[in-house]
Amino acid sequence: MKGLGKGLGALLSIYDDENEEDNKVIKPTANKKTTDLNTSVNTALEVKKVLQEQEIDINLIDANINQPRKTFDATALQELSDSIKVHGIIQPIVVNKTGSRFMIIAGERRWRAAKMVGLLKVPAVVKEYTAKQVAEISIIENIQREDLNDIEVARGIDRLMKEYKLTQEQVSVRLGKNRSTIANTLRLLTLPADVVSLVETNRLSAGHARCLVVLENKEKQIKLATQASNNKMSVRDLEKLVKSITDPTPKQKEAAVQSLELRNLVNTMQRVFATKVGAIGNDNKGRIYIDYFSQDDLNRIESIITKK
Repeated sequence: MKGLGKGLGALLSIYDDENEEDNKVIKPTANKKTTDLNTSVNTALEVKKVLQEQEIDINLIDANINQPRKTFDATALQELSDSIKVHGIIQPIVVNKTGSRFMIIAGERRWRAAKMVGLLKVPAVVKEYTAKQVAEISIIENIQREDLNDIEVARGIDRLMKEYKLTQEQVSVRLGKNRSTIANTLRLLTLPADVVSLVETNRLSAGHARCLVVLENKEKQIKLATQASNNKMSVRDLEKLVKSITDPTPKQKEAAVQSLELRNLVNTMQRVFATKVGAIGNDNKGRIYIDYFSQDDLNRIESIITKK
């Protein structure tokens, strides 16, 4: 799930819009006092806009102690430092004003590399967000990083939902991804720890892991994951192996007599509900079943069914 979501600028604009909505001035009946007040407010807003981008003393900037990413690759940091030494900081860091100091929201690697070079000041975009917004942005900014694997992304999304009471729909808006993508990513966390570890260490792809989600037996999930990793199995080969378990030969023969219309209906339902959908029987009689893997999954399916 590389390149997940919208750019950081678009992400930050969500919070700017929220703050702007909260700080709207309701204009009462015009008189001298209210006119002066509104003039002062407008002047203050104009000054704030001017101060948003500025060169800041590097010693007045602090790292975010709640930064989700705790380790920084030394080699990559040195390479960035060498680049800054030649080209400078091309993209400003983003900071939150806290009293007379500034806390990093995004761009800690650039700040660290700039300190290695010995820069005295760094270009920064200054924001004024609440502690909750800063924490939320930090998580989302890390989720959007190219070098995160799908399990790290899933954990970031899960943390957003649990800590800030966000729904999959709200997360999808903030990341600029559809809800089915969010749901499919979160399902990776339902896999056994052994399978998750294989994905985290890049011995198994997220595509392989998604094939295994449909299996209910945890031991089979681990066995097939290990087999796929050891034998360098393709995702398609693993899909076939999983299907041979979920749809044994008798069911495969039964499915063969299903009409094209029924199979197309099942495929459409899988896309709509973003989960496994199956059908047993034929056009005259049978059963359609929909899998779900969490309470949020169930709520999402219910909302789709009851949506008018």
